[in-house]
Amino acid sequence: MRVLGLDPSLQSTGFGIVENDGEKLQAIVYGTIKPESRAEFHHRLNEIRTELEKIIGRFSPDEVAIENPFYARNVRTAISLGQVRGAVLVALASRNCPLFEYSALEIKKAVTGYGQAEKDQVQRMVKILLDLEDERMPLDASDALAAAICHLNNRRLELRLEENHRKEKT
Repeated sequence: MRVLGLDPSLQSTGFGIVENDGEKLQAIVYGTIKPESRAEFHHRLNEIRTELEKIIGRFSPDEVAIENPFYARNVRTAISLGQVRGAVLVALASRNCPLFEYSALEIKKAVTGYGQAEKDQVQRMVKILLDLEDERMPLDASDALAAAICHLNNRRLELRLEENHRKEKT
């Protein structure tokens, strides 16, 4: 299964695709979408949408995991983030991608075992889990990879539960 993880932000939307071949997790691609900061707001949203559509078209993820923000520092930030999420959701819908949302706490706990982990702790664990040595990996990209890992762990558990349920019925 191939999962696209996303960490939406107007300044730097993190993305990362992780594949589970049944035995191990592997990072396929990761990075950030950074719209021109001087561009008008709606053009920045459009750039995020179009770049995301290109990534989906090129790497064909089976499912998408996105961090669902629990809070924002202020109302203006919350509105801006909501609009970025809207652009992301439109890109996903245009490519008919199944979407799964996780809180930051769920993602951090799935990757580090601690829901209050700092971004650098999450990044260290992502690098360990994916056997990466990239010293210049952006934090937004590692957060996106963490969302994908979280989802893959959840899906693996769901599949095991379904399999056990089927065995019990027979």
